[in-house]
Amino acid sequence: MIDIKELKISSNSKKLVDISFTIKSSTALIGESGSGKSLTLKAILNLLSSSLDLKKEINSNFELNFNTIGFIPQNPFTSLSSMTKIKNQIFCSDEKKEEVFNLLDLPLEILEKYPSQISGGQTQRVVIAIALSRDIKLLLLDEPTTALDLENKTNIINIVKNLKDKLNIKILFVTHDIESIKDICDDIVIIKDGHIVEFGKTQEVLNKPQHEYTKKLFNSSFKNKQFRK
Repeated sequence: MIDIKELKISSNSKKLVDISFTIKSSTALIGESGSGKSLTLKAILNLLSSSLDLKKEINSNFELNFNTIGFIPQNPFTSLSSMTKIKNQIFCSDEKKEEVFNLLDLPLEILEKYPSQISGGQTQRVVIAIALSRDIKLLLLDEPTTALDLENKTNIINIVKNLKDKLNIKILFVTHDIESIKDICDDIVIIKDGHIVEFGKTQEVLNKPQHEYTKKLFNSSFKNKQFRK
């Protein structure tokens, strides 16, 4: 369990984020653009701009650092060097590369290719492979389906769900796409203007949202509400 007891981000005394929540197993952080989702991720990763003031208290049974946190960014296409073969962008043993490629159903031949020689879906999976190339304890996902078409989006959702079932890792899934987390995240946190307005079990919140902002967010996001079941 990762207990974020206090996370406060401010700029010139203006509060941008002031939240507390717990990642028990898999948690979704949902909100509109500008709600504070990305700032929260950057704070956990210690990647905030030095111009911002940060105060945080995070308790977990492992140290949060480069070796224990895997990160999947919003745009996989800008995450890889176009001039470098895939194999030289994954810093682990050949055995580990083979292990994560098999886990992600990636052919080993891709290791000898350049990013421009593989498909968009394969690019996203390579980025996930890089995140899994260390023995991580926490996987952070920042809008991982935004840059993908429907088919590849579905594939990535299935991959993350499979990783959750197979690996003993915590997941924090940050997105505004509520549909993408319905079968992945056990808990959901709704954030607005840097504050949590609602949280609980994912299916309970999906079926019976309490806060007006949550209802508005769901109504604007759900094209097919059948999946709330």
